Amino acid sequence: MVFKIYFQERITEVPVREKTKVIYVEGDSVRDVRKKIVDRGYNVEFVQEVTAAYLEYEQQNEDYKVLEI
Repeated sequence: MVFKIYFQERITEVPVREKTKVIYVEGDSVRDVRKKIVDRGYNVEFVQEVTAAYLEYEQQNEDYKVLEI
């Protein structure tokens, strides 16, 4: 499964919409994905599973790439 992760660059940053970044990560569950990125020091706002039509839509975006972790 592919998950879309909304995050801030540093754990100490307060979530602000204009500074929120997105990455895509493959994993078995939300918990698995969070374990994979814990060492990066991100302030994770939200983890969302991306499936079916939503995944197809996201893949059309030029910034779409799944991180291999």
